[in-house]
Amino acid sequence: MNLNKVFLIGNLTADPELRTTPGGQSVTSFSIATNRMWTDKSGARQEEVEYHNVVVWGRQAEIVSQ
Repeated sequence: MNLNKVFLIGNLTADPELRTTPGGQSVTSFSIATNRMWTDKSGARQEEVEYHNVVVWGRQAEIVSQ
């Protein structure tokens, strides 16, 4: 099994939403906004924002929702 680890450092766009599947498993969804700034070749300052939708399952979902 391959495992990739990602660290996202940004701002929450809304409060995390906790829900439960019909089987009783917890699921939390939330979105994080990250941005980067750079200076282009002409010297103008540029900024780009990306939004990341994250879904967490099980016990971690309960922890994240708190």
